[in-house]
Amino acid sequence: MRSITKSKNTEMKKYITLLIAFGLVLQTMAQQTPSPKQTEAITIEGATAHLGNGEVIESSLIMFEDGKLTFVGDSKMKIARKGKVIDATGKHVYPGFIAPAKTLGLVEIDAVRATKDEDELGDFIPHVRSLIAYNAESKVVESMRPNGVLIGQIAPTGGRISGTSSIVQFDAWNWEDAAIKVDDGVHLNWPNTFRQGRWWAGEERGYQPNKDYGEQTQAVVTFFKNAAAYGKSTSKEVNPAFAAMKGIFDGTQKLYVHADGEKEIIDAINTLKANGTKEIVLIGGYHAYKIPEFLKSNNIPVLVQYTHNLPVYDDDDYDLPYKLPKLLVDAGLMVAIQNSDAENFQTRNLPFYAGQVVQQGLDKEVAVQLLTGNTAKILGIDDLYGTLENGKSATLFISEGDALDMAGNQLTHAFIDGRSVSLETHQTELWKRYLGKYEGE
Repeated sequence: MRSITKSKNTEMKKYITLLIAFGLVLQTMAQQTPSPKQTEAITIEGATAHLGNGEVIESSLIMFEDGKLTFVGDSKMKIARKGKVIDATGKHVYPGFIAPAKTLGLVEIDAVRATKDEDELGDFIPHVRSLIAYNAESKVVESMRPNGVLIGQIAPTGGRISGTSSIVQFDAWNWEDAAIKVDDGVHLNWPNTFRQGRWWAGEERGYQPNKDYGEQTQAVVTFFKNAAAYGKSTSKEVNPAFAAMKGIFDGTQKLYVHADGEKEIIDAINTLKANGTKEIVLIGGYHAYKIPEFLKSNNIPVLVQYTHNLPVYDDDDYDLPYKLPKLLVDAGLMVAIQNSDAENFQTRNLPFYAGQVVQQGLDKEVAVQLLTGNTAKILGIDDLYGTLENGKSATLFISEGDALDMAGNQLTHAFIDGRSVSLETHQTELWKRYLGKYEGE
């Protein structure tokens, strides 16, 4: 009996040890605890303020309390400072940068299928909501904040109609806490007129005409017609996919169309408008610079692809991806930067994509708008986010230098809705750990 009892005790100790070890692993993997609501007024004084609307205040005074900006002006103003005062002389203040149409929080490790939840089965699934799958404790999401990316539009991928996106802030306990704008729009991947040859199927490499383009386009038209008819009917039988399209036809939701080619863009906009779509946003827009008047006449904003890329076609300018946002801005379009083809972790480089456009001749404050005010307008959250203005959300950050430059983008403070958020991540912890190791040698 004693030997049996002793054996059970030993097994129990092993079990408890494993539980403790597992708990410690979870503790080290968990995101920092989200910050509590702002309780004390905060004043930032002396920084160069980039307002996100093209304006700059060289020596600014910014105050906020209860999560809202209460004063944005010149530091020379004779006004009483409130609460905690942060001396930011020589530093820069920006609105929180916004990353549109990303799968952040839906994919953790690309090589591990169990951590990927950005795509669902089916070709036409607008009723699939990305928000409920959003992981607020994602380490990838956490790594956005040290570069000033504080807000993102979480969008599904795959299929013809991928699902519905939502907009979140990057310091939350769960998706309910994170949500800024729920189910803001539906994402449509317009068919391509060309496709790459499948060498493994005996086809020639390179691009070749897509023989199924007409059929694929007609499938989109048929779905839209059926969804519109369903919305006008009084049927008691619920069709989730058709029901999810209601906002597209009444203008309460945007339709985000992913398309790059000149023909694809024109076909998509003409076809979708003819079938009752109220608000369209173009994502990608690789050849949008060829048809600016068409886009302007249809009031189409562009979430242009990231600049750190190679030309797609042999006859493209070698620097087309670098200068594409400037070409669209110069043409008078509403533009923001979106890095759809980049891996999730590359989203933290969003400021440097805008910095690349500055090197192509775009005014620096206009480049800031491509990450802030313009993005907020396109996503429909500019009533609270995107610019530093009285009454708007105190979602902003302080940087040691130019936030569009890798050397200057060194954050000292970041605030989301007035809450001071942590700038520590798994990467910064490792950096400090190994910096100490090699400095001691």
